[in-house]
Amino acid sequence: MEQNIHEDVTTTATSPARPLVIGGLIAAVVAGGATAAVAAVGEFAGISLVVGGMPIPVSGFAVLTVVFSVVGLVLALVLARTVRRPRTVFVRTTVVLTVLSLVPDVLVDASAATRVLLMLAHVVAAAIVVPAIARRLSA
Repeated sequence: MEQNIHEDVTTTATSPARPLVIGGLIAAVVAGGATAAVAAVGEFAGISLVVGGMPIPVSGFAVLTVVFSVVGLVLALVLARTVRRPRTVFVRTTVVLTVLSLVPDVLVDASAATRVLLMLAHVVAAAIVVPAIARRLSA
């Protein structure tokens, strides 16, 4: 009987995270595709993807977007377990982090058009991932 109680508690404790994880991972993949599309369209339009003398491959936009989206998902999982209003804290934190992510784009050794493209990619990723994760957190 104790084993059944333990299994029920484990199932109950982990199941609320499942929609957050699945939704967050889906959003990460969608955002990765979207930022790669932004980069590809920009490159097609003649915007250089060279930063600091090194070209950024279009796939690099997708990979880094997915990696940092997963970091945001981990943040959401931690907040869901540790703070009273995880949605509010998550949204405020990610807005600040998104703004901070634009600083290197402004300072990087690249053309103005490339800088704008990099900033657009950050904003597109945040516009997809943040709401997708936030709506799965309790208010």
